Amino acid sequence: MSGSLTILRAGPGMTVQDLGRPGWLEYGVSRGGAADRLALAEGAALLGQGADLAAVEMAGMGGEFQAGSDLRIALTGAPMRASIDGTAAAWNASHLLPAGARLTIGAAQSGSYGYLHVGGGFQTPVHLGARSAHLAAGIGALLAEGDVLETGVDSGRTTGLGLAPDDRFEGGTVRVVASLQTALFPQAELERFEGTAFRRGARGNRMGVPLESDGEGFRPDGARTVVSEVIVPGDIQVTGDGTPYVLLAESQTTGGYPRIGTVLPCDLPLLAQAAAGAELRFRFIPLEEAVGLERAEAERREGLRSQCFPLIRDPRSMSNLLSYQLISGAIAGEEDVL
Repeated sequence: MSGSLTILRAGPGMTVQDLGRPGWLEYGVSRGGAADRLALAEGAALLGQGADLAAVEMAGMGGEFQAGSDLRIALTGAPMRASIDGTAAAWNASHLLPAGARLTIGAAQSGSYGYLHVGGGFQTPVHLGARSAHLAAGIGALLAEGDVLETGVDSGRTTGLGLAPDDRFEGGTVRVVASLQTALFPQAELERFEGTAFRRGARGNRMGVPLESDGEGFRPDGARTVVSEVIVPGDIQVTGDGTPYVLLAESQTTGGYPRIGTVLPCDLPLLAQAAAGAELRFRFIPLEEAVGLERAEAERREGLRSQCFPLIRDPRSMSNLLSYQLISGAIAGEEDVL
């Protein structure tokens, strides 16, 4: 059956996101969708449903929510402190949120974007084939206090599952392939790019993130010959002052800055989740290797459900032990484990 979730308090930058709306580039609308698409796959695995369902994306800060009916939920992405009616709730896990219960989610402890999923997905209006808010394109809006989100029909029953988080919240090394203008950069500049320890700039958002470093900017030869053309998430543009800028989900659809390379889609979650100041390095790899890595990542995401494990709760923290239907030391196996 379907249900609802009321927002009692919303952090800044809270929106509904799904996998986005591909196919509209020629009309000036980029794909959009979740900044961290891997988080959608993780939530789907924890709830046993499709990764195309919409979730709430929380940028740096969560909020407070109240269930209008019994809901299965999952929490993924950047870890945030969470509780249900005052009882701590594990991150990267699924839980039962009973009717009337309050879910409180705090600030990100690492990373940038956290996600709240529900069984059946959030049923916000569909625009151009997706439910995602795309603020840069004027589609949808930020979520706010008092909003009531309807949920779809949830055919699942299981909660109390955990999933080991993918390590992508503290920066790291990002793999890139050559782009259309990579050859404009002298080999020495490309080697310096690979050898530079960048910092994720504080001005980053869903459109993209600037890369700061202590050295000089990166200069291509013949940059004035570059014409405005199609660009996609993952492209690394180099602006006029030599600053690399990595495009993300809500990037513009065309641009004339030279591109020093393009980030592999499977590595984009690491860029999106990097908090301001996180160290980032880049490594060029051959296109053939990149294709193999993308195929392997797609297979890994398909198998995430098999990697879920039951959460184990400390009996000392269970306020009402008898409510867990203990019989000779056993339980029914369907109880929610927070």
